[in-house]
Amino acid sequence: MKAPELKPFATLKVEIAPAQEIGATQFGQRRVIPITGGTVTGDGWSGKVLPGGADFQLILSPRLFELDARYVIETDEGETIFIQNRAVRAASEEATAKIINGQPVDPSEVYFRCTPILETSSERFSWVTERLFIGTGIRRPNCVELQFFEVC
Repeated sequence: MKAPELKPFATLKVEIAPAQEIGATQFGQRRVIPITGGTVTGDGWSGKVLPGGADFQLILSPRLFELDARYVIETDEGETIFIQNRAVRAASEEATAKIINGQPVDPSEVYFRCTPILETSSERFSWVTERLFIGTGIRRPNCVELQFFEVC
């Protein structure tokens, strides 16, 4: 059996607002990061991240984040795709503290992997509902940069 290959699908720059800190809950330190916009580019297509989504985060330990972002992208042709993107972000306690405080962190110091699920009514993109995707991410002070790959 052959190992799956990865095919680039899209690169996203997701713009974010400051965190809404919920505080310590029974599941961990809860925070919500509003999504305010952004851009997306794929192979032969491009679009924007629509404002109104959010990243629902749990800080499970001084090293580990569990992320659940939900948002919509719209292609330049007006097609919409809903994305639910679950992720794990792990880093040293020092790097985690910088991320929480909105400071830059060298991406090589952070493990950031995600599993986006895509939904759409678009005929052109209907195939994305029948595929698995994985991705990588970089957290910047005012945005999140993501690369999504189709698992082939």
